[in-house]
Amino acid sequence: MQSSAIFSLSPSLPLLKSRRPSLRHPVTASSTSSSNLNVSPPNVVSVPPLPRRSWRLASSDSPLRAWSGVPSISPSLDTNRFKTAATAVPENAEEGEGSGKLTKILELGLLFALWYLFNIYFNIYNKQVLKALHAPMTVTLVQFAVGSVLITFMWALNLYKRPKITGAQLAAILPLAVVHTLGNLFTNMSLGKVSVSFTHTIKAMEPFFSVVLSAMFLGEVPTPWIIGSIIPIVGGVALASVTEVSFNWAGFLSAMASNLTNQSRNVLSKKVMVKKDDSLDNITLFSIITLMSLFLMAPVTFFSEGIKFTPSYIQSAGVNVQQIYTKSLIAALCFHAYQQVSYMILARVSPVTHSVGNCVKRVVVIVSSVIFFKTPVSPVNAFGTGIALAGVFLYSRVKRIKPKPKTA
Repeated sequence: MQSSAIFSLSPSLPLLKSRRPSLRHPVTASSTSSSNLNVSPPNVVSVPPLPRRSWRLASSDSPLRAWSGVPSISPSLDTNRFKTAATAVPENAEEGEGSGKLTKILELGLLFALWYLFNIYFNIYNKQVLKALHAPMTVTLVQFAVGSVLITFMWALNLYKRPKITGAQLAAILPLAVVHTLGNLFTNMSLGKVSVSFTHTIKAMEPFFSVVLSAMFLGEVPTPWIIGSIIPIVGGVALASVTEVSFNWAGFLSAMASNLTNQSRNVLSKKVMVKKDDSLDNITLFSIITLMSLFLMAPVTFFSEGIKFTPSYIQSAGVNVQQIYTKSLIAALCFHAYQQVSYMILARVSPVTHSVGNCVKRVVVIVSSVIFFKTPVSPVNAFGTGIALAGVFLYSRVKRIKPKPKTA
């Protein structure tokens, strides 16, 4: 026979109708013994009496009690130490920021110094090799070959991440590689015919070709400021050319062709939009162009000049083999190094700052080559060179001036 358990509760228990219930009446049960729980013969469960307790619920009109778990802040706490720590943080931040700026300035200064130094060594050793070995194609091929070996070495050691290039990207980069190859070849042809200072004076005409090609193919109309800066460049180069002791048409035209091809590369890079991703930055793009230039230059060199870099050919020309090899290697290393450093600087400064630095670089190369090779320079020739370089500097400053929009 199933029995039912009966709990005897106090009838005073409220039905939780009020918002603040108060359990003031204890729950009682009958008990027949001193034990906590007695089961009576008629199957009645006795519940011991609960102690008298009271609860107060926190609300918006009653203050929070300590039992609620919210820590209270004593007004006796000393808050001065918090103020001291807060005022010390900006000072440390300013010191760290100043130290970081100084480090960046020193790093940038070192890069500019290396850029100029590599240029000086490249032009000096390259001129000596071209003067002893009349083979500009072979010298250009050696420079691309050494650069390609360095690039492969850096990719193999993960110094630079090896890019993943698609066929469409290679097709877009190919025209850039062609004009890059021609630009370096024409520069070496000019250096083999005329002095280093005169070649770089002619190469100061690059802004002129940039303005003309941009107007023809990109529709960029030059501003009056740009046209005004081009005039001293053209006039200075013309004056320096007339008074140049080592002037000859082959060297002059080769330098002009170098200007044309180099600026064509800049126009093509704007005309042919190469889709870049994170693995294809400027240095990686230059590395790919160098590798492609090697494959473009090799068959043309073997067909035109043959193999002129063998020890037997160099000895037959009456030139020291070891010196030619050493100077060619140094020139090729410096050629690739100054290109890499140039892109590293461009990643850290604005294009205007880079253009000004390039103008200063040309001045440094011209002066150092005149001193090293003891090139005779007349006052009129020096004046023409100075006017041309001043025009280049002015061009680098005014080309960022935007024309005022036309008002209706």
